[in-house]
Amino acid sequence: MRFKPFKKYMVFLILLLLFIALLGFIPYKQVIAFSYQDQGELFAYLPLKREKTFQIEYTHSIHLSEVLETYHLSDNLIKQTELAYDDFAVGMPSNAEGREVFEEKDGTYFIKNMDRTFEYIDLRVGQVVANHRLIYKNQTMPFSKFIKPGTWIRVSSKKISFWEQKNGVNMNGR
Repeated sequence: MRFKPFKKYMVFLILLLLFIALLGFIPYKQVIAFSYQDQGELFAYLPLKREKTFQIEYTHSIHLSEVLETYHLSDNLIKQTELAYDDFAVGMPSNAEGREVFEEKDGTYFIKNMDRTFEYIDLRVGQVVANHRLIYKNQTMPFSKFIKPGTWIRVSSKKISFWEQKNGVNMNGR
């Protein structure tokens, strides 16, 4: 008879530990997620604070000038808000569409007020020229620091669990 409270305590303790373990698999942290495009496996992420705007900068492979794309995350979607580039060569737009605004300032062309929404962005990390970089809160992080150049990746907005945080690389290094 003296062991019944002990059994109840052990059952409660086991259930509590099981509950805590399951919490580790519930997505809760908003991140910019980088995964292998063909597998969906998360390899790196950037935790977001209040600032939900980020940029991807790269060197265009044909005309070898810098391109800067600005994005904003909302409701697990990626919205492109601006594009800046220095050359009208192949692959670059020559004007704005719809409500977008085209501007030229000091030799740089801007398309502003963009409202292009994506569930994800697929890209191949440059092997030779592109040198893709992520810019967030004035901090620049080369993609090649986290993934082998030439790899096809998917950039998305998602919430990840504690478990996924432990398996991926935090691009902030924290």
